[in-house]
Amino acid sequence: MSRLRIFSDTNPDAPDFTSHDGDEIARELAKIGVRFERWQASQPVAAGASQEEVIAAYKADIDRISAERGFTTVDVISISPDNPKKDELRAKFLDEHYHKEDEVRFFVEGSGLFTLHVGDKVYEIECVKNDLIAVPDGTTHWFDMGPEPNFVAIRFFQQPDGWIGHFTGTDIAQKFPRYDKRGAA
Repeated sequence: MSRLRIFSDTNPDAPDFTSHDGDEIARELAKIGVRFERWQASQPVAAGASQEEVIAAYKADIDRISAERGFTTVDVISISPDNPKKDELRAKFLDEHYHKEDEVRFFVEGSGLFTLHVGDKVYEIECVKNDLIAVPDGTTHWFDMGPEPNFVAIRFFQQPDGWIGHFTGTDIAQKFPRYDKRGAA
């Protein structure tokens, strides 16, 4: 189940706001320029589906958001608990950073935790199957796929070289909870 928790950036122990309601999550995130949507596949997507099959199942939504935001590249990333590089991949995203283009992810399967640092607030969004999150360029954030990552996501890029993180050098990401699906509900 999707979840939004909003914290003061000085108090990682007690959220000021919590919701599991998709419409409420979308409204709260819209206040800071973040898009949150729920998509449904136009055709079944089998476990282990190819990148082409996944993209075909969501083609109408992919085309719509690509046209709206000028995305030139779309791909599918799949990370499973048996990935030999899972710890290295997880570590790559755990520190606060930003991008010079929007970061947009759609979760076909599984889940992950996006945490945004906007002003004096921290927005923790647990994204699950059928969730789309669009984080505007320049928004500081981090992403945690958990110690046993398990997700398939569609990624959207404006630049052909894809994901480029610009790290802030702060330690704020270490002060907030890490993603552990067992304790996430």
